[in-house]
Amino acid sequence: MLCSLDIRDMLIIERLELDFRNGLNVLTGETGAGKSIMLDCLGFVLGWRGRAELVRKGADQGEVTAVFTLPAGHPAHAVLAEAGLPGGDELILRRVNARDGRKTAFINDRRASGEVLRALSDTLVELHGQQDDGGLLNERGHRAMLDAFAAHDDLLAAVRGAWSAKSRAAKALAEAEAQLAAVKGEEEFLRHAVAELDKLDPEPGEEAKLDAERRLMQGAERIRADVARGLQALGMEGAEGLMREADRWLQGAADKAEGRLEAPLAALERALIELGEAAQGVEETLDALSFDPRALEACEERLFAIRGLARKHGVLADDLGGLAADLRARLAALDAGEGRIGDLQAAVKQADADYSAAAKALTAARHASAKRLDAAMAAELAPLKLERAVFETQIRAGEAGPEGSDAVAFTVATNPGAPAGALNKIASGGELSRFLLALKVVLSKGADALVMIFDEIDRGVGGATADAVGRRLAKLAEGAQVLVVTHSPQVAARGGHHFRVQKSVSDGMTTSEVVALSADERRDEIARMISGAEVTEAARAAADDLLKA
Repeated sequence: MLCSLDIRDMLIIERLELDFRNGLNVLTGETGAGKSIMLDCLGFVLGWRGRAELVRKGADQGEVTAVFTLPAGHPAHAVLAEAGLPGGDELILRRVNARDGRKTAFINDRRASGEVLRALSDTLVELHGQQDDGGLLNERGHRAMLDAFAAHDDLLAAVRGAWSAKSRAAKALAEAEAQLAAVKGEEEFLRHAVAELDKLDPEPGEEAKLDAERRLMQGAERIRADVARGLQALGMEGAEGLMREADRWLQGAADKAEGRLEAPLAALERALIELGEAAQGVEETLDALSFDPRALEACEERLFAIRGLARKHGVLADDLGGLAADLRARLAALDAGEGRIGDLQAAVKQADADYSAAAKALTAARHASAKRLDAAMAAELAPLKLERAVFETQIRAGEAGPEGSDAVAFTVATNPGAPAGALNKIASGGELSRFLLALKVVLSKGADALVMIFDEIDRGVGGATADAVGRRLAKLAEGAQVLVVTHSPQVAARGGHHFRVQKSVSDGMTTSEVVALSADERRDEIARMISGAEVTEAARAAADDLLKA
């Protein structure tokens, strides 16, 4: 509910504070008094795009503050949460317009963008006039309106779920087909590469091992002769033979040396042991350096094959095993792809069938609801002096989507036998306002979350028709908040709360103000609306009759 509206230095309003209540709030006043200006200011604080020059002449800036109450579950709470703004049961919107055109908005005392203001506006206020800014004339919204009237949320949820499943199945099939097409394009490469890798079957670390073996065999021939000569020098024809001969000579002399040769002989014995171990090691090395030239050729052939395959695939030699596993997996996916495509195609077919069934059920429900809506509209049009008009909800096949496959349009024929057409193309201005009012009354279920504003929607009608319009507005305001700008005394008399917009001139400056009327003031205002500038007793009596009706 809109609780209050505070306007400062906007257009011809210097300072205006208004408190609104639930039910039907009526705003009246002479033409040019500033009723539309107040709506412009409300639109400004809600982020609507309107007049460029709003600041009152002589002021540095204009400012509008609107206070709303938000019950639990109101859709505005979700907008605030998504924008990261503080919530609560009260919503304060404030917007400032500087003289240079700069606009600054605040939501619950936090800076906010015009985009967030407009998102909140969609959940707070609905404006209706002869141009129907609320969207009743826009065919794109008619299907949602019919669904809201029908209240078949379960069928809509089923269609949305079926559409999501259908979309997921189609996406999975398309991705699988794309993957299969991509893999098929490299099938020949994959089969050749996997066969090549499987044949070679390289192991991690094998390249380094083969390289070491190759280098050892390549160097063996060059050092083997030196190692053999070294072994010969250590043997009986060399150092060992000389040392043993020295040992024999010294052993023969030891008895006569009175113990002086014991230590040298012990050292010589140790040296012979070490010499034997050295000779054994050199001999083993010489054996190791003996190789078959064909072994070097085989080693080099495998080493070069591993390195060549690594260069070919752009990986390290130790990563060839992992590459082989990846290529085998891709090849397996290719081999299994045809079967998976078949499964996915079956899933798409089933999802299509499920969606078609859910959409058909929704279409049937919409046709039934359309008849009920047309009957409800007929009941509303008769009191509005449109009993000869025919309102029809047309349903035709449309593009399939998450809301079903129906295109819905509200059409009217204003006279029997006349062709039906869109509301804004068939109805005159006065007729259009009554059609829209009737439609809004019929579709008003759940509208209590919105403040509904009707800007001179009764224009072009009078007498009993205007009275019927007033009664319908009062009915619409039951349990909700409705603001009506009107020139009709019949409509004004139905208001629960009455405000008069008036203009005054002081020191050459024109200002507009809004006054909440007492019971007597309200009677005089309705009498003025009946008789004009001079309020007569007859007009007051007529006003009394309207207020009592």
